[in-house]
Amino acid sequence: MGGTLNLADAFDAIAAVRGDGVDAVVQRDRHISWADFERRAANLGAWMLEQGASLQGKVAAYTYNHPAYNETCYAAWKARLVPFNVNYRYREAELQYLLDNADTEFVVVHAEFVPLLAKVVGELPQMRGVLVVDDGDGQAAAVASTIDGAVVYEDVAETAAELPAQDRDWRDQMFLYTGGTTGMPKGVMWQQGDLYEKLGGGGIGPSPETIDDLVTSTTAQPAGLRGLVGCPLMHGTGWFTSIIALLTGGTVVLMDDPKHFDPAEFWTIIEREKPQSATIVGDSFARPLVRELEREGAPDYDLSSLLMMVSSGVMWSTETKQALLAHNPTMMLVDAFSSSEALGMGQSIMTAAGPVPTAKFQLTATTRLFDEELQPLETAPGVRGLVGVGAHQPLGYYKDPEKTATTFTEIDGMRYSVPGDWAEVADDGVTLNLLGRGSVCINTGGEKVYPEEVEEVVKQHPSVGDCVVVGVPDDKFGQAITAVVSCLPGEAVTESELKDFVKERISGYKAPRHVVVVDSVYRSPSGKADYKQTLATALEHLA
Repeated sequence: MGGTLNLADAFDAIAAVRGDGVDAVVQRDRHISWADFERRAANLGAWMLEQGASLQGKVAAYTYNHPAYNETCYAAWKARLVPFNVNYRYREAELQYLLDNADTEFVVVHAEFVPLLAKVVGELPQMRGVLVVDDGDGQAAAVASTIDGAVVYEDVAETAAELPAQDRDWRDQMFLYTGGTTGMPKGVMWQQGDLYEKLGGGGIGPSPETIDDLVTSTTAQPAGLRGLVGCPLMHGTGWFTSIIALLTGGTVVLMDDPKHFDPAEFWTIIEREKPQSATIVGDSFARPLVRELEREGAPDYDLSSLLMMVSSGVMWSTETKQALLAHNPTMMLVDAFSSSEALGMGQSIMTAAGPVPTAKFQLTATTRLFDEELQPLETAPGVRGLVGVGAHQPLGYYKDPEKTATTFTEIDGMRYSVPGDWAEVADDGVTLNLLGRGSVCINTGGEKVYPEEVEEVVKQHPSVGDCVVVGVPDDKFGQAITAVVSCLPGEAVTESELKDFVKERISGYKAPRHVVVVDSVYRSPSGKADYKQTLATALEHLA
């Protein structure tokens, strides 16, 4: 099953309709119209081709949330290149691995990261060019001079250039690198046409089938969707929801400060920019947002424009959703069950009409359960299996045929992605109770325990701010459940108190055998639990 449209062709058609009348990207007082968005992307794409870019050469977006991120992706698509995301928290070895694994030809990089890039760029034989994005201090040119041939991003974006005509194809690719929180990051290969089919139509309805259909639908919506991206663009949730907004002919609104998530700033931007949609990543974002709304002396934020909040990738608890709805009962909370390599496994929609249990998702038309050999299972109440989703899905992992073979399968002519999430079919037969990712499942005394289930219970304790659960080696049980916990400001919790709290709510064998209290639980910028780092922290404290 193939896709239809190339993303650059789609964006070009939208830009022709929107022109200077609608913003494509907004950050603080900077407003980039659709006409400027297209013009700057064309200049960037032309420069990359002038530097000798190969067909489907790889372009790294190594920036904070900044208009350059969206422009870089558009430029790459225009020039038939492959953009991919870079985790800006990586250190030298991780960065070198990623850029080498991707066969990187170009890097668009915030000036802050240039010193680290300079340490590895000499080990990348396919490099053609580096574009340095200014950090706001006007030092981009000086910083760029530290890497041979590097130039200032803004200079290229604003230098008129003729982009050669491109015979683009829906099979042109983009990569979404996984977070690498349980292993080395892997490049998920998405064909643009398949992603268009998933994200066009606002991500909730059929995508316009042709350019003419897209022009018609864009013209019929004077402004399109205005969406605030609160989480990093380098995470799939942020990147893909920004593409959704743009495919409606709408506007991507970025946080004023791209380096730190500030809940007060988030709500201030909602009030100022009036987006209809906002993207977060689970409780790691939502709980601080609730605390700001409930803070004594907090402004009475105007949230009336916000019709929808969207999250994916991290647990978003019922209690936190209820607290958000108490402040804006007219909005809809959309909890998407997706991953880097599988979009549309399920979704949970909650409104003021009533609660929906945490981690309970509605099955989609193409969702199926599989056993560990990727054989399909009957979808019936009580059945447990690996969740897979069919139709428009990735080709596989870049340069990793073995992992591709264990994640993707074809059943009755339909390709399925099965990324490793375990779930159980609920009694109603049409919803899934998400259990967790098998790669971090803890085997304790022969019992399988999914960290996410324990984490959500621990986080219900009134003194707990955050928690990640891992299994540490144990002579008796094989692995011992260990909760790494941070408390809310001014609060404290004892190990025995937390153990008793958990045992009152779930089976005793799932309760932590160890509790490690830290100042701050380590998470990736996207809010995802970093199980490798957390395990190292737990072992260090328990030594």
